[in-house]
Amino acid sequence: MKPKDQNYSKSRRLKNQIKAVVTNPYNLIVLIAIVLLTYLIVFPLLDMISTSFTLAQKDARLAGGTAGSFTLYYWQRLLGSALTKQMLLQPLLNSLLIGVCVSFFAILIGSVLAWLMVRTDLPFKPFFSLAVIIPYMIPSWCKSQAWLTMFKTERIGGAPGFLMSLGINIPDWLAYGPVAIITVLSLHYYAYAYLLVSAALNSINSELEEMGEIQGAGKATILRKITFPLVLPAMLSAVILTFSKAIGTFGVINYLGSKVNFVTLSSQLYMNSKSQNTQTAFAMALIMICIASISVFVNQKLIGSRKSYATIGGKGGRSTPIRLGKHKLLITAVLFLFFVFGIIMPIALLILESFMLREGDYSLSNLTLHYWIGNPIATVMEGQPGIFKNANFINSLINSLKLTFVNGVFGTIFGQIIGYICAKGRGKLHGKVVEQLVFIPYLIPSIAFGGIFLSMFSAPQQLFGVTLVPSLYGTFALLTITSVVKHLPFASRAGTSNMLQIGGELEEAAEIAGAGFFKRFIRIVFPLSKGGFISGFMLIFVSIMKELDLIILLMTPKTSTLPYLAFQYQNSNSPQASDCVAIVMFSIVFLVYALANIFGDADLAKSMGG
Repeated sequence: MKPKDQNYSKSRRLKNQIKAVVTNPYNLIVLIAIVLLTYLIVFPLLDMISTSFTLAQKDARLAGGTAGSFTLYYWQRLLGSALTKQMLLQPLLNSLLIGVCVSFFAILIGSVLAWLMVRTDLPFKPFFSLAVIIPYMIPSWCKSQAWLTMFKTERIGGAPGFLMSLGINIPDWLAYGPVAIITVLSLHYYAYAYLLVSAALNSINSELEEMGEIQGAGKATILRKITFPLVLPAMLSAVILTFSKAIGTFGVINYLGSKVNFVTLSSQLYMNSKSQNTQTAFAMALIMICIASISVFVNQKLIGSRKSYATIGGKGGRSTPIRLGKHKLLITAVLFLFFVFGIIMPIALLILESFMLREGDYSLSNLTLHYWIGNPIATVMEGQPGIFKNANFINSLINSLKLTFVNGVFGTIFGQIIGYICAKGRGKLHGKVVEQLVFIPYLIPSIAFGGIFLSMFSAPQQLFGVTLVPSLYGTFALLTITSVVKHLPFASRAGTSNMLQIGGELEEAAEIAGAGFFKRFIRIVFPLSKGGFISGFMLIFVSIMKELDLIILLMTPKTSTLPYLAFQYQNSNSPQASDCVAIVMFSIVFLVYALANIFGDADLAKSMGG
């Protein structure tokens, strides 16, 4: 063959290869996903880093520089000044205290409950299986309200709580501060540990434990030598999830810590953001991201790079429950008491307080429907009517329903698509890139994440003088984008877990039969992933319906949601109105979950990647 023909052959082959790549719909979807994830995740993170090193106009004279120039002023002020202890060290120590203690107690409670539910002959399992995940549906700040209703003291809270009204003297350290915060968050986040550990336990063949029993090992030895090592990856994943969420929480800290000046990094971040100290707030957020990244790195070193639990021994073996024997009655009674005091009583207290005209007065004469359906009274609730006659509540309810359904649908669709890419690209470069990109929002504290998107989209996004994205400040679109991107790690994990269960041979057979990519995806992949789709939708729906930390900096009167309205009522000394809003919100979440569970076989464990 002549050299000219050889060159033509090579160029033609290269052209055909490029054409094959470009015209393949899967490759286009991967490319679009990487571009969008880079724009919505990497760029905001880089903008946060850049902003923390950029001198603001209001600080130019004090720092002795020019506005917009590079500076270490904010980092020096945070890390090496007279204000370091107040601004960083004390809040950091408080955050670590909360994170470590909550992780320990939440994992302990969740793992024990998971073992009892999955591996033993515990009675009333249908009841307990529902009761155990109810805390996940109730916002943590709602539990804070219930805690205050029970333990509040006149010395700090003004009106007495339920116990003080009975003549029981409650110490301030129990009503407010780290003990209250750790208790409330532990009773909230144990649901994460339960979902992850129970999924791992369900994957273990009970024959492994039975073989140990045949060899003469006791229950304690079997738990320590067989069961515990097998569920350790799931437990460590739950630790990381709980720790990162605990150090980034704001609502509970505000409710139970602000009155006693218990400050964490998240509350400092909020105060700096509201005071327009954006650079300092972003520097704090980067420190929180580093802490979360270190914890993830340690987790990966302990259990390897695998992020999901691999079934050991298959799922074809028998699952024989362990007999609780003479301890069954005692354990069942303890569980009932745990759910009564940890779940039923907080909800009952919120309901009771919502019917009280004056806070702290538990007499029958003080019961009223005013905060539900009452007309305006000048001396009550700042002259506003009850929530069902209140325009602010109706607006917030509509906004919350729109936000949850829109984000639930779009977030789940994007999660399934990204999960499809990660599943099909497992072990390949593009799969790893997408998986790492979508994991970044998990590391960013919710309140900081909201601040990043507020800063990024407050002004129009331009390229070469052309406006690509207009200013989104105060719009529903900004809430939607922020919420979808923040919840992508969970949505994509649910999608990946879902797609890995669909055999590749099904698509291959359809492709041989002449079905195109989109037809295969719509007719084969999507129907088979329906159960995981509904579970992913429920995870996003529940998370966004109760979300406060993520959107608190984005709120305007026009875009107010139910959690933010409850937060406003609580801060304006109308806890009864806040309770009413919380009860409505929980009722919506529980109703939607029940319907999804009945008609769609929703399973939150699938959403957690279990």
